[in-house]
Amino acid sequence: MVFAIITHVPHGQTDSQYFAYSPYVREMNIWTKFVDEVIIVAPLEALNPSAIHLAYDHSKIHFTPIPAIDLLRVKAMVKAIFETPRIAFQIYKTMKKADHIHLRCPGNIGLIACFVQILFPKKIKTAKYAGNWDPNSKQPWSYRWQRWLLSNTFLTKNMQVLVYGEWEKSSKNIKPFFTASYKETDKIAVEARSLNQEISALFVGTFTSGKRPLYAIQLIEALRKKGISITLSLYGNGNELEHLNQYIQNNNLKDFIFIKGNQTQEVVKQAYQKSHFVVLPSASEGWPKVVAEGMFWGCLPIATKVSCVPNMLGNGSSGVLLSMHINDDAKAILDLIQNPSLYFDKVQKSILWSRKYTLDLFEIEIKALLNS
Repeated sequence: MVFAIITHVPHGQTDSQYFAYSPYVREMNIWTKFVDEVIIVAPLEALNPSAIHLAYDHSKIHFTPIPAIDLLRVKAMVKAIFETPRIAFQIYKTMKKADHIHLRCPGNIGLIACFVQILFPKKIKTAKYAGNWDPNSKQPWSYRWQRWLLSNTFLTKNMQVLVYGEWEKSSKNIKPFFTASYKETDKIAVEARSLNQEISALFVGTFTSGKRPLYAIQLIEALRKKGISITLSLYGNGNELEHLNQYIQNNNLKDFIFIKGNQTQEVVKQAYQKSHFVVLPSASEGWPKVVAEGMFWGCLPIATKVSCVPNMLGNGSSGVLLSMHINDDAKAILDLIQNPSLYFDKVQKSILWSRKYTLDLFEIEIKALLNS
């Protein structure tokens, strides 16, 4: 089987190997286990491999580089208009060669691919929509277009669209799905964290305005002012880094707010295993791996009510759902810290929920999709 991946994810190259953001590649390596040949259509950039990157694990990969496009700035949009025909042609040529077409959405490349795939109604196709599928959420127009095209079974034929959560009035080609980070063999006993010691919290993700790491810092700051001995370690990097460092310095927070930078999956796993809470005040999510990973290791999630997160957290029975009002959220966490039995009950429920979704089950489901 010739398996074609069309994605907006930036890639790098070292010798004959291609690499990209590790959670994405780790998932794609499961898909490609069951195919003979892989064609990747994606932006190729001068990236230096780091702790957050991973190489594809397949012996027969063909890479078709295309430019990344930006639809947010006027100058970039003009450039995108000129680049789109060339990108569409490369996608068309790849789809023509493929036995199975796999789109990664939402993204600007995914939007172009959603239009091109209409020309191949008989080809077997899947699309992974890794963003928020909630039809009532506020999203960019390009995301709304992708949702509409993928749901339109007249234009989009022979495709299964994998989305996070179950949504009413979905078309028949929409398949609720999940993602995973750990195997059945990782299900070791979790050591209970006492609330009578210094409490530790994590933020894991990119430092961008959409992920709202500053809110996580301010939340911990508010708890410290209420007399709670709590620290926050932030794992990641991004364009908000300088702003976060400035805020920490200006408000004298360096004794309990620690920026750890990008780290390997193993380092982050160890942090989950030792911490009480993982905080994700993100403005938009699909299936946040950070939340599921924290739950797997008994690190209770504190997260926003976006996408399928309320379902993941049992509407609050296995975590804390943020209101995004700092005083209310700090009080909710304080009340939980002062009620250890409730905290441990939520932790146990979160572990049970997360451990249903393993890489072993994920691999079985992917294999079934490729053979359908």
